[in-house]
Amino acid sequence: MGRETAAPLSLAILISGRGSNMLAIARACAEGRLAARVAVVLSDVPDAPGLAAARALGIPADAVPYVPGPDRAAARRDFETALRARLAAAPVDLVVLAGFMRVLSADFIERFSGRILNIHPSLLPAYKGLHTHARVLEAGEREHGASVHYVTAALDDGPTVLQARVPVEPGDSPETLSARVQRLEHIIYPQVIQWIAEGRLECKDGQAYFDGAPLREARQLS
Repeated sequence: MGRETAAPLSLAILISGRGSNMLAIARACAEGRLAARVAVVLSDVPDAPGLAAARALGIPADAVPYVPGPDRAAARRDFETALRARLAAAPVDLVVLAGFMRVLSADFIERFSGRILNIHPSLLPAYKGLHTHARVLEAGEREHGASVHYVTAALDDGPTVLQARVPVEPGDSPETLSARVQRLEHIIYPQVIQWIAEGRLECKDGQAYFDGAPLREARQLS
């Protein structure tokens, strides 16, 4: 396999907050560990701290604010129209959701089918949605982790590509558990993007393929 061009993979990273995974990806690019470049960082939150952090690294970064209104469908349509325009202006090969908290419409996702990734702080398909660390502790789980997956219209439901696992320790809080999981997120997200840059990983018609073979279950960080 292999990509048809040696040009670095062009990334758009979407954030809503601090952007710690965005920074991990950007640093991997800058250090030559990832054959990609961050073309733009965008946020639905105008004062998201990650925007300033991206600019400090010399990465174009801007807000595409979501403006709520009485017609929620119209508000989301206006937001996604503006977001698509910014992505088209970059342009980008891959859309990377990194702590982006807004649910995208099926129409938006279809336009970027097979080219949107997300990272979720659980071992999918377990614990989809929010507050995963607290829910894992409340359930008495002995293991937790993070998953990188392709994005589909269903929440946290696209093909899972790579997972990392951590034990739940006695005395853990949501904060301590989150910190350990996040350290592994910063490893597995750049790794998945590198596989795409190398042409080893792709997604077609809702199926992930690794080295040309269907990926039947998520790979695990060794």
